[in-house]
Amino acid sequence: MQLVVGRVGRAHGIKGEVTVEVRTDEPEVRLGPGAVLATDPAEAGPLTIESGRVHSGRLLLRFEGVRDRTGAEALRNVLLIAEVDPEELPEDPDEFYDHQLMGLDVVLADGTEIGRITEITHLPSQDLFIVERPDGSEVMIPFVEEIVTEIDLEEQRAVIEPPPGLIDDRAEVAGGRDVSSRDVPDGDGSS
Repeated sequence: MQLVVGRVGRAHGIKGEVTVEVRTDEPEVRLGPGAVLATDPAEAGPLTIESGRVHSGRLLLRFEGVRDRTGAEALRNVLLIAEVDPEELPEDPDEFYDHQLMGLDVVLADGTEIGRITEITHLPSQDLFIVERPDGSEVMIPFVEEIVTEIDLEEQRAVIEPPPGLIDDRAEVAGGRDVSSRDVPDGDGSS
C-alpha cells in the first residue's frame, strides 16, 4: 500500500537540498537516508534520499542525483510516497494510519449512527474526519480525544462524544432561548 509521507517545498541553499512538509508521524523511518520514494507526479521519481537534517525546525532532504538549486526547485510540490505493508501498525497504540480509519462507522456512545469516514484532512492544528451521513450530507469531526473517544478497529467503528452543534442542525443556546425566535430588526431602525 502506498502512503503520502511528505511534500517537497522550496529549495534550500545551492547544493540541492529541499524543505519537506512532513506528512507522517514516523519521519525517521519513512524519510531516512536510503529510503526510495515514489512520487506524484510519477515522472518526478522515484527519489532516493541521500541525506537529511533538521534546520530551524524544518526537515531538509537531499536526493541522489539532485546537486543544485535548479534541480531542487524542479521538485517543488512533488508528493513523496512510501510503500507500506498494510499489516504494519504504528508503534503507539493511540496512533493510526489513514487507511485504518477510512470507512469506519462513526457512532455516538449510545450506538446512534452518525455516518462513515470517507476522508481524512490533515491540518496544521489537528486532523479532521470527513464523515458522510446516511442522507448523503457531510460533517467534519475533529480527530481529538475530547471528541473521538474510541477507535475500535475490530468492530470497524469510531465512537464520538460531540459538543452541542457539531453534528446537530442547531446549537444549544445558553439560557434556553431559541436562536430562531430572536428579535431581528426589520431594517428601518425599529425592533
